[in-house]
Amino acid sequence: MFSGIIEEFATVVAIHKDRDNIDFTLRCSFVDELGIDQSVAHNGVCLTVVSIMDGTYTVTAMKETLERSNLGLLQVGDKVNVERSMLMNGRLDGHIVQGHVDETANCIAVEDANGSTYFTFEYKEDKEMAQNGYFTVDKGSVTVNGVSLTVCNPTKNTFQVAIIPYTFEHTNFCDIKVGSVVNLEFDIIGKYIARLQQLK
Repeated sequence: MFSGIIEEFATVVAIHKDRDNIDFTLRCSFVDELGIDQSVAHNGVCLTVVSIMDGTYTVTAMKETLERSNLGLLQVGDKVNVERSMLMNGRLDGHIVQGHVDETANCIAVEDANGSTYFTFEYKEDKEMAQNGYFTVDKGSVTVNGVSLTVCNPTKNTFQVAIIPYTFEHTNFCDIKVGSVVNLEFDIIGKYIARLQQLK
């Protein structure tokens, strides 16, 4: 379980393909605090630490994860938003984030907002997925590359988010531009409500 409050970004230092899996080796400031089997969200994807060595750690992404997320597009040197799992005795500063990415979206616009920045994202329009809660609502929550954000101006398959300077500088939003592919996790509460409606 995560909150969508990014701790920092890690840097990819090595990528190793193993059949349908990919091992990513990364470096960040809290490597020495990690343990084997610990869960860490990477661009919003929950992955398990499988190795720690020489100030780096390694996680493995399997085929389905690679197909549903932007992790397969990563290259050595890329920045990845990272968040360790939430402590149950702490504040939930973002929203309930599972670390289970639903799909990817494309950035279709970046606009200056006189201090902050508006990013517009477009995802695949799919009526069946929408009926299952995979959509955004105005002032609702969405996770973009692991960052808990508030939705503005949603349509059937687009939405905007406003990024303050701190978030821009301390996450990989600083690298997102028109054409960038990001990971989306829709609000789990919306998914449960959609499912309950189907069961009526």
